[in-house]
Amino acid sequence: MRVVLCESLDGPAGLRLGEMAPPRPGPGEVALRVAAAGVNFADLLMTAGRYQEKPPLPFVPGLEAAGVVAALGSGVAGPAPGSRAIALVDRGAFAEILVARAEDVFPIPPEMDFATAAGFPIAYGTAHGALVWRAALQADELLLVHGAAGGAGLAAVEVGKALGATVIATARGAERLAVARAHGADRTLDSEAGDLRGRVKAIAAELGKEGADVVFDPVGGALFAESLRCVAWGSRLLVIGFAAGEVQQIPANHLLVKNVAAVGFYWGAYRRRAPDLLRAQFRDLCAWYTGGRLRPQVSHTRDLAEAPAALQLLAERRATGKVVLTTGQEDAGATA
Repeated sequence: MRVVLCESLDGPAGLRLGEMAPPRPGPGEVALRVAAAGVNFADLLMTAGRYQEKPPLPFVPGLEAAGVVAALGSGVAGPAPGSRAIALVDRGAFAEILVARAEDVFPIPPEMDFATAAGFPIAYGTAHGALVWRAALQADELLLVHGAAGGAGLAAVEVGKALGATVIATARGAERLAVARAHGADRTLDSEAGDLRGRVKAIAAELGKEGADVVFDPVGGALFAESLRCVAWGSRLLVIGFAAGEVQQIPANHLLVKNVAAVGFYWGAYRRRAPDLLRAQFRDLCAWYTGGRLRPQVSHTRDLAEAPAALQLLAERRATGKVVLTTGQEDAGATA
């Protein structure tokens, strides 16, 4: 089978297309014939040796995939071979066949195509978990979303609107801001236009508020510092990631003065620490999708062989929504 191999920790430059023997599922595992795999910023970090998990070289990147169940390991009752499913893995999704734990495999709604499904769980799981589980976002609150045209940011815009909040979205440039508006953002701000504090405060004042109640921040760095200056009393700042390349140092005295909570959120940890919560979340999100409340965007699809170019799209922030790799196995059969 074809796989993408990371042979050196040089980011996209360290990847090449290779061949491996197809894996077989062991006890408690499911083999999936991959039709599409989601590309995430975490993949970019992992292939550069900058992620919290550092697998030994060479390894196959990729954290999420969609396809057809090919085989079941012993002790696994379902999903049935031939059924459509999404799988989450620690790595290995950039391949024509992957093996995942049975508890990390979820059915795909009939209305969802493989490319959409491949990019759905991490982005929307992160957005929903952060806003619902950690921030307890309320319908009358003001939500500020940074990086709002990226995968997790765009999902946070949609989830925030589905929860009834008023959403301010920030992104770089008119084209990316237009994407955020098309997905429900009430107001949009160019993150590089200066005086973010003043502009957010002005919008909040129009709504009778003193600042943002919740901040969803996958960017970090200087943008987080700006966020801290435009939040309301009792607000929650969600630390999602550091796409800016700078891990901010949080001044605790600022948190104290306004009773602000800085809350870290890593969705992937729930796969092992709270799998039942994750499965219930996925059912809810799929119901939201089927009901038309979520409209995932896949801006680029690339063949598996083009994985370096796909990751480069993320590195250069040229993608909106999700980037997805495809294998040409959309009509794959059920035999591994």
